[in-house]
Amino acid sequence: MPDNGWIWTLEQRIASDTGEGREVVSRILAALAAADWAEHDIFAVHLAMEEALVNAIKHGNHRDPSKTVEVTCRISKDRVQVQVTDEGAGFDPTLVPDPTDEENLEIPSGRGLMLMRCYMTSVQFNARGNQVSMEKLRTPPNGNGKATDE
Repeated sequence: MPDNGWIWTLEQRIASDTGEGREVVSRILAALAAADWAEHDIFAVHLAMEEALVNAIKHGNHRDPSKTVEVTCRISKDRVQVQVTDEGAGFDPTLVPDPTDEENLEIPSGRGLMLMRCYMTSVQFNARGNQVSMEKLRTPPNGNGKATDE
């Protein structure tokens, strides 16, 4: 099996409970901190992970205690990949209204997806729409006009 440079991995199935979701997020953030990721990158992963898990628990599994959410995470020195899969029917992300359009400014729908797309390097959904795969590349120090820890 090829060495992809992963220094930390997680595969966990959790109940449709936001408390369990927070525990998984905390473990991932601790692993990023241990790998010396910058605070702004950790913040980005934190925000995207929370949105993905809340969406899976609330919208995908409808908080059904008999359903679970599968979380997979891999961390290397320069990237983190996260996959969140729920047991719901799925959805078409292209049909979610853009929350920045003036007619949608007061509609709460779509903000989580927008945040995931803004803070992660890539966000993709499977065909069914019940799995999101996200990747974040580490921001180079003082690179590309991105924020740096000062």
